[in-house]
Amino acid sequence: MNKYINKIFLVSIITLTGILGFSSCTDYLDKSPNSDINETDPYKNFKNFQGFTEELYNCIPVVSNSEYHTCFNYGEDEYWEPLELRLFSRNIDYGDFWGWTTNYYSYPTTRGGTPNSQEHTEKGNLWKLCWYGIRKANIGIANLNNLVSATQEERDLIEGQLYFFRAWFHFMLMEWWGGMPYIDQVLASDVSPTLARLTWQECAEKCVADFDHAIPLLPVDWDQTSAGAATRGLNDIRINKIMAIAYKGKTLLWAGSPLMNWASGGKREYDVERCKRAADAFGEALKITEDTKRYELADMADYNDLFAVYNSGGKLNGLKEVIFRENLVRYDHRWAYNMNTDFRPQSMVYNGIKCYPTANYVNNFGMANGYPIKDMTKADAESGYDPKYPWKNRDPRFYKDIIFDGVWCGEAGNGTYCQLYTNGADSEEANPRKGCFTGYMNGKLCLKIVNDANCRGQFFMVLSLMRLADVYLMYSEAVAVGYGSPQSKASNFYMTAEDAINKIRERAGMTYVLDKFTGNTTDFLSEIRRERAVELAFEGFRFMDLRRWMLLDKSPYTLKTKIEFDRAPGSYNKESPQENEILNLREEVLVERKYTDRHYWLPLPKKDVYLYEGFDQNPGW
Repeated sequence: MNKYINKIFLVSIITLTGILGFSSCTDYLDKSPNSDINETDPYKNFKNFQGFTEELYNCIPVVSNSEYHTCFNYGEDEYWEPLELRLFSRNIDYGDFWGWTTNYYSYPTTRGGTPNSQEHTEKGNLWKLCWYGIRKANIGIANLNNLVSATQEERDLIEGQLYFFRAWFHFMLMEWWGGMPYIDQVLASDVSPTLARLTWQECAEKCVADFDHAIPLLPVDWDQTSAGAATRGLNDIRINKIMAIAYKGKTLLWAGSPLMNWASGGKREYDVERCKRAADAFGEALKITEDTKRYELADMADYNDLFAVYNSGGKLNGLKEVIFRENLVRYDHRWAYNMNTDFRPQSMVYNGIKCYPTANYVNNFGMANGYPIKDMTKADAESGYDPKYPWKNRDPRFYKDIIFDGVWCGEAGNGTYCQLYTNGADSEEANPRKGCFTGYMNGKLCLKIVNDANCRGQFFMVLSLMRLADVYLMYSEAVAVGYGSPQSKASNFYMTAEDAINKIRERAGMTYVLDKFTGNTTDFLSEIRRERAVELAFEGFRFMDLRRWMLLDKSPYTLKTKIEFDRAPGSYNKESPQENEILNLREEVLVERKYTDRHYWLPLPKKDVYLYEGFDQNPGW
């Protein structure tokens, strides 16, 4: 009897629970998805608001490896496999800048879905990421008053990040496409925008205002804040005061450069006053950096660790010199499994779309005594350059960054001495499609140990978008122009323009800038241009530099060349390949770019210029 009653009771309870559960589920399904979340909840405290802000970091683009094979050096510095049609670099060489909207492998690109997509292709879509990031920053700024549960430090951190990112995303757009509308409010999604494009300098001033807003709110080091304690040791990428000041300086230097000055209605020359302001911004950033040692130049012995690391136990490249990085979302094995394969000929690494440094660009790596190489095919008594020994007594960074004939590629006991001479095993003649087309290989982003046996090892390469050496060089340029001479210095920093460039050369073990180049600003700028070419080689800066200096369409910067040569008879010095004699050295043109004024900017996407009147296409496109 009792057993029977208990059974009825249990069935009743189960039935009732099911009815109530079904009723609750139907009630829940009748609700809108966010009905239990107040619209101000994402902003009410630091933890929530910082979670909202974190997405802005996810909008920083992946530059170096957003696809299986990604080109991002568009100056006269690299030459990709000429029969490969999927790379934007080929379009660039032949003047078809529309390629950024159509090519399979490129940065920037229009491929991909949404900025939150985990598809790596989306992370290279600079155009979409920037506009998304700008809107996100504006939404955050509009909701700062809803941050009701936070300390003053936490409020400052949130506000500083939001204003930094709003400026930074605008700046990134301006670099490639010119002056833009400056969006500083949340635009209604159901109303067509009407904001006209500003000139480059007008837009830059708005960026500077936002950077200025952010600077006093941001710390030098998040690890030294209470709010950053929970993630101490993991705060390196978080936006800080030095980043904001340095990007303010970069924005002003770019705004004062010949291209941006001309595009804003001025002459094709520097805007001296803006360069002076840039110098003071860089001076402030460098003073704080040297006082706090928040960032430091790496030792030359560790130079290659700035750019790529191998078997590092998960530690990324960059050391303390890197100020701002590309997005880390694809830093895993993408470089090792794909990009590494591109920088070696098929005789060493079978797979890959091949890419090599151009001979004309390698010529920027002058002599260790400070002299440039005037003509690599001719002897020069002044510099000591000898075309029979073209790799002897060169800038020490040449031996770090460039692989030339006879250099060992691979680990000890498992590699090969490269043969890049005419008809050598690794040459274009030996493999017309996948051999080395230029006579040189990249040892900076693809370490010399890479060959077919280990190209898919534990390699990490996260590209620096700004590092300390770059800030010293930008300071040098800005001071020389803004304050009038190589011996000038900013109002707030002790270094002259000459001192700053020499600091980078001193690190490299190079002779200081020679007196023949320090007598006037014009001669000095020629050495700044060469120093930037060497120190920042293959890091994605050259195309921007040539454009802002308005040299992109000027010879010799329109030429990409290769070298051909023969090894001299006799024994070959494998231990010191730079000591080997060569014969019949000649430099041959691979491609000559035919550019006009329109090639100083990328075209805007066709569908976007029809959004509203006033959002005009770039001239010539």
